[in-house]
Amino acid sequence: MPIQFTERYVKQYERLPKAIQRKVDKALRLLDMDFRHPGLRSHSIEGARGIFEAYVDAKYRITFERRGDVFVMRNVDNHDDCLGNP
Repeated sequence: MPIQFTERYVKQYERLPKAIQRKVDKALRLLDMDFRHPGLRSHSIEGARGIFEAYVDAKYRITFERRGDVFVMRNVDNHDDCLGNP
């Protein structure tokens, strides 16, 4: 499934440490293969209709939504900041 990036996502990604960026890249590859991949633990965010969360690691998350056949990456950051503004 194609992946698009919001401007906010790109800005947040660029601020991440390089080691976390590599983990995010791996998570995106998994998302592209199968958004239900167990390593992502993707699920909908309670109270944010249509927005999903996926794990990058124990601390970092990605939020995204599906628009037809496209995944739109909305945010990437540490857990609290990412889910505080999905």
